[in-house]
Amino acid sequence: MTWTQRLDYTENMTKTSLIGLSPDALKAALIDAGVAEKAAPMRVRQLWNWIYVHGARDFAAMTNLAKDFRALLSERFTLDRLKIVTEQISTDGTRKWLLKAGGQEFETVFIPEPGRGTLCVSSQVGCTLNCRFCHTGTQKLVRNLTPAEIVGQVMIARDALNDWPSTAEGRRLTNVVMMGMGEPLYNFDNVKSALAIVVDGDGLALSRRRVTLSTAGVVPMIRKAGEEIGSSLAISLHAVRDEIRDVIVPINKKYPLRELLDACRTYPGVSNARRITFEYVMLKGVNDNLADAKELVKLLKGIPAKINLIPFNPWPGAPYECSDWDQIEKFAEVVNRAGYASPVRTPRGRDIMAACGQLKSESVKQRASERMAEMRSAELARMPS
Repeated sequence: MTWTQRLDYTENMTKTSLIGLSPDALKAALIDAGVAEKAAPMRVRQLWNWIYVHGARDFAAMTNLAKDFRALLSERFTLDRLKIVTEQISTDGTRKWLLKAGGQEFETVFIPEPGRGTLCVSSQVGCTLNCRFCHTGTQKLVRNLTPAEIVGQVMIARDALNDWPSTAEGRRLTNVVMMGMGEPLYNFDNVKSALAIVVDGDGLALSRRRVTLSTAGVVPMIRKAGEEIGSSLAISLHAVRDEIRDVIVPINKKYPLRELLDACRTYPGVSNARRITFEYVMLKGVNDNLADAKELVKLLKGIPAKINLIPFNPWPGAPYECSDWDQIEKFAEVVNRAGYASPVRTPRGRDIMAACGQLKSESVKQRASERMAEMRSAELARMPS
């Protein structure tokens, strides 16, 4: 068997994952597999319900489907989950999963709180932004995550929490924040497709108001996100003067504070009932004096806003220290007196490097020749002799 024949053989043997496909893509995949076009819409609804409401992991579990249809599904498709490399549980109950797909690793974190549970979802392996206080920023961008890999993080968490069906009362996973590894607005199309499944009432069934997209300030994409995704918005602000933000959030050199805040003022749907969250990590001697607090109040004037003050979470080799606690409280008092809600975020999962700004994987971008060599080795290993 020649190398070309072997590639053709393995390509024909590869099963398509149904996770992450849009309804239209799922319909097209079924028709391509031989499902009659007239029957395809009904089949899409049935599969959608099994996959996203019930969290089915095996076609055999879909007992209301005909046996011959289930056999076809098993032959052509898969519902395989992302591979869990490690799972860690913090002393405070925070869970972190290191996941693997396509040869690369990335992290997702579940934070339990009274009455709610938040999943911090990654959009990329690595990141392009190099924010100096963020551990992920020390890892160069490897690639964007696909819709299946983004949705898959929610499904992994639901599995671990025994949180199916997705429409049941008392679910533990109630909120999703795109605040994990990567910049979501630099993976816009895949994030948009994934979140459409997350907020689908017949799918993973989270309320749109319980989904938050966080950006470091990709200004041209902010309005587009509001119009096409419609989630809540969080801004990684972290400084009130361009000369400081240029250093700790380098994207500021391209989109300075004035442009960023103008985009926030015109974010579709922003109101007192739907405020923008501004994230502000407290860095000792860098951005934490009371003059900064007063300037923060001035900058946000006219923007319906909530300000999250985040004690800096250390990581190996970090160039900053966390502000002293009494200084954080004085800073918060200035902001509170101005009428802004400014809770100080309690650090969660620090002992397992799961806190804000601590996520990172060991994956690096491979050269094309290295990827091809790995693919050839894996495919040859699966070949019949």
